[in-house]
Amino acid sequence: MAAAKHIVPIIVRAAINAAAAAVGIWLLVKFEYISSFGELDNFLGALPAILILLSIAALSVLLWMKHTKKFLPACIALAVAAVISASLVPAALVGGWWIEQPLAAATEETDISVYEPFTEGSLTAKLDEESTLKLDDLPLMDGATALYPVYAAFVEAVSTEDTYDPDKVLCTKTNKAYAELIAGNRDVIFVLDAAQSQLDAAEAAGAELEFTPIGKEAFVFLAAKSNPVNGLTYKQIKDIYSGKTAMWSTLGWKEGGEIVSFRRPEGSGSQTGLQKVMGDMPIQSRPLPDESLAGTNSLMKQMSVEWNGVQPALGYSYKFFAETMYFNPDVKILEVDGVYPSDENIVSGKYPFVFTFYAVTNGEPTGNTKTFIDWICSDQGQELVKKTGYTPIGE
Repeated sequence: MAAAKHIVPIIVRAAINAAAAAVGIWLLVKFEYISSFGELDNFLGALPAILILLSIAALSVLLWMKHTKKFLPACIALAVAAVISASLVPAALVGGWWIEQPLAAATEETDISVYEPFTEGSLTAKLDEESTLKLDDLPLMDGATALYPVYAAFVEAVSTEDTYDPDKVLCTKTNKAYAELIAGNRDVIFVLDAAQSQLDAAEAAGAELEFTPIGKEAFVFLAAKSNPVNGLTYKQIKDIYSGKTAMWSTLGWKEGGEIVSFRRPEGSGSQTGLQKVMGDMPIQSRPLPDESLAGTNSLMKQMSVEWNGVQPALGYSYKFFAETMYFNPDVKILEVDGVYPSDENIVSGKYPFVFTFYAVTNGEPTGNTKTFIDWICSDQGQELVKKTGYTPIGE
């Protein structure tokens, strides 16, 4: 009986210790700190792993030390250390230490008027034949900046100059377009996937978003042309945006200094794209090395920024936007896992980040909205998707 009396507490302590260690190891594996150990090159990136290990160590010592009056202060200190370390892990994973961080503004200085239907010299894609659909009354539409050229092409094909109503063809950007659709102020919007915050807003408002796939586009990563790094692996991308890798030297550019990774606001189409790339991996935000680097707050311009004698910027966008709508000759698109996002590699699926974009309605589309969307999914609508510069849904 006496032996059992001593063995039971030991077994309980060992079980608690083992459970805590198992949770800690699971977290280190889940957030890829073990597999990316060699790429950890900065304190902030390593901090979540340090806090996890510290909390386990503090708990382990607390469990096995003598719990006597003499050691009471040490016990309290260890308990506090374990609790505080564990509680700080979520904030450390996302870099939740900064009150304010310079982000690229939600508005890019993009002149979309060059794609406006029925204007002289309009850059909208054209059909080689008369559209099979003509609408006298367009649905009220809105959408992402990067998709305005394609839905403007749809409008020009199904309208006439007499029936075209520019007040029904809006472009207020992804965030506002979703908000207006959820509020019932739009018939259809043309956007990429909704961010979780937008899905939550729709649920709270009782809106049932219906997503009709209408095309595909490559999500691309960008750097300055002076940067000798021409490509990244998927793992390197996750390491950078989860904070583990912060220096270009880790990626082979010894003189590159700190990676200045610009980001987009929550709810923007490109930020939602990055979240899809990262999956369950938290995106760690951190302040820019100097607020002056925010520059114009246009991400495509930010790619050209100089810092300590080099151009260390890293960013992301969609291929058509980066190559055509807001082309910066000082910027290059990076390969991912050795694959460049060429049209061929997008269609074949070799390029890993090809996302669907949608015509989104609040509930099932009806009337002219349904007729319009059905035509967009037809051969003629898909031809305009391709002629604009995107990939049709069937390819």
